[in-house]
Amino acid sequence: MAKLFITGVTGYIGGDALFAIATAHPDLEITALVRNSDKGAKVASQFSKVRLVYGDLDSTDLLIEEASKAEVVVHTANCDHVGSAHALIAGLSKRQSGTGYLIHTSGTGILTFRDSEIDVYGETSTKVYDDWDGIKEVTSLPDVAIHRDVDKIILAASKAHPGKISTAIVCPPCISGPGRGPDNRKSMQAYWMAREVLKRGKGFQVGAGKNIWAEVNVQDLSNVFLGLVTAALSPSGGKATWNDEGYYFAEDGDIVWGEVAQTIAKIAYDKKLIKTTELDSLGKEEVIQLLKPGPRLWGTNSRGRAIRARKVLDWTPKGKKLSELLSDIVELEAKEQGLIKGHAAEVAG
Repeated sequence: MAKLFITGVTGYIGGDALFAIATAHPDLEITALVRNSDKGAKVASQFSKVRLVYGDLDSTDLLIEEASKAEVVVHTANCDHVGSAHALIAGLSKRQSGTGYLIHTSGTGILTFRDSEIDVYGETSTKVYDDWDGIKEVTSLPDVAIHRDVDKIILAASKAHPGKISTAIVCPPCISGPGRGPDNRKSMQAYWMAREVLKRGKGFQVGAGKNIWAEVNVQDLSNVFLGLVTAALSPSGGKATWNDEGYYFAEDGDIVWGEVAQTIAKIAYDKKLIKTTELDSLGKEEVIQLLKPGPRLWGTNSRGRAIRARKVLDWTPKGKKLSELLSDIVELEAKEQGLIKGHAAEVAG
């Protein structure tokens, strides 16, 4: 029976990926890394067949041991954790026979370095990356780019261990939609913007609000992980491309952050959660006061085209767009702040 080791299963991305993989491959022997028994209980209640091991990304010996026993490793826990990347590679290199596959999660924050370097936020960039014709550019971004240090470790693994390790990097943009995992089921960027709008009582955009990100529904993103796992379990890595060309954006079109901001404000106003639909245009330092990474999350450009997954994995995104989910997102954040009652509270009241 083939074995898979996965990290980050109580997180948003990893939990949904686990759901997709476990559902499609019921005979796959899955081991999941969890931090403690509380987290483990949540995983076990939904995925009774998943074997749990307890530790964190600094549990180097454990990561090496579990990776050495797996045909496939899916790493979704932290795209910036250098030690865990090295440990998982070390583990796969110890496999006795056959190729081990490492599927690592990065993020298209890596494409925001240009805006950060020139310190300009809220303006449109025409630069669009792609993972097919432009693959060499994507895999050789400058070292100043966020996530790049770990991307380089993953990209080097197959050269350091030829025939022993094949790698793929999944690089999602702005993610939305309800997750199907055992714990965290919501994303960050749009959710955090909605949260801050409700807290400050008025909508905002960064600068002119013209900056653009790609977007994807979390369940479509999980199908990229599923496609790669299925390929890894197939002879010779299936139809997927690995190693130097094993880099996969996952997108379903673009969003303009000023338009997202305006829609959030309109929804919040209609729900009587704020008193105006007007937006404030905030500068970098004002945004940092709301959320330290806010300028990058809401004010930069991150435009990547997911050509590779469509070509080699027959990936077709079908999930709801962010624009269709914003009303639910605002309501969710309002409930968490106690601004509106959830169903249980309404019944109790």
